[in-house]
Amino acid sequence: MKKSPLVNYILWSTVAFLVIICFFRHDNLIRWIKAGFTIKKQEKQIEWYDKEIKDLDKQIEAMSTDRDTLEKYARERFLFAEPGDDVYLVPEE
Repeated sequence: MKKSPLVNYILWSTVAFLVIICFFRHDNLIRWIKAGFTIKKQEKQIEWYDKEIKDLDKQIEAMSTDRDTLEKYARERFLFAEPGDDVYLVPEE
């Protein structure tokens, strides 16, 4: 069965249109897909930062209300010691 010239014209016009839309325009399909991946990656980062903020808020609350927690944090983080304490520093690798 032989195709009419009109069908060939419509077919090739549609193919050309799709190629132009998918690959050659500034806001093409490939950029949309890359942007989608970037957005998903950034949403995961937002979730991670939200979790970190909540954990830090819990630590701040614990240090604000409990003196022992604050003292433990100061000793571990800033190498604070009370007079008379023996301090041993172990180098980190």
